[in-house]
Amino acid sequence: MSNIELRHVAAMAAIAEEGSFGRAAVRLGYTQSTVSQQIAALERAVGGPVFDRPGGPKAVRLTPLGSVVLEHGRALLERAAALTHAVDRFKAGDGRIDIGTFQSVSNVILPAVVRRLRDEQPGCDIRLFEEEPEQPQMGELDLLFYDGRIDGDVEHRKLLDDPYLLVAKAGTFPEGPVSLERLDGVPMVAWPLTCDQPVMEQAVARGGARPQIVFRTAVNDTLLSMVRAGLGSAVLPWLAVRGADVPSDDRLRIHELRPSLPPREIYLHWRAGRIHSPLAARAVDIAVEVAADLAPPGVWATPSA
Repeated sequence: MSNIELRHVAAMAAIAEEGSFGRAAVRLGYTQSTVSQQIAALERAVGGPVFDRPGGPKAVRLTPLGSVVLEHGRALLERAAALTHAVDRFKAGDGRIDIGTFQSVSNVILPAVVRRLRDEQPGCDIRLFEEEPEQPQMGELDLLFYDGRIDGDVEHRKLLDDPYLLVAKAGTFPEGPVSLERLDGVPMVAWPLTCDQPVMEQAVARGGARPQIVFRTAVNDTLLSMVRAGLGSAVLPWLAVRGADVPSDDRLRIHELRPSLPPREIYLHWRAGRIHSPLAARAVDIAVEVAADLAPPGVWATPSA
């Protein structure tokens, strides 16, 4: 039975439907002798004849064994067609992709990536998982965004440098750049001490400032609400500033810092040696394109009233 081939079953199904070897050959694009050879190979594999051949103009008929073989053979052909269809869709970019992300990327980069993937492949299945652990793991993810390199057997692509900026309530500081030293003792609201936050705060301290951290939260909207309320200013990377649409908020001001802090680095990771699905490969390309358009403006203008 291991010698049965799908082409033999397809030939049998065509003969049963057409009623003759000749018409089946025309339908399949084979010669009649080729179809006869395929049925002979099938009959050897199943151990008996699958057609009665009355000869002349009479149609061929299935034998009892042939009926059993065709019933199960058609199921095989349907499954093979479904497999072919699924593979074709996969190669075209359909399928499932699991992406690990974090708040800033979720707000700014991923919406464009998801929109373009779904425009190109409406049937694709995109799963997003957002968390910001100190030691992220690839696990079963296809792609993982993170603000820094991660350990393990992974490859990466740097997407962009994400510079830090000072966000303050309007009138807190004069317009224009603010010296790091001006932040010494100033009340500040900040992210928790995870990911790149400790590195940034250490750089602020090296610049001669030790702000007074009065509140920490991982939620950008909450952080900026406290800035608007006057609880304190915040040092945030550009993606967080852009994702919260701070430039259009006339209650807030954005200031460059002098000297500038080392930027946060945004990377896209995947398991080393893994062959990307077409969907994952396309997601990487789109993420690179989107990140290239996210350079922050060099001059911070005062929002219009």
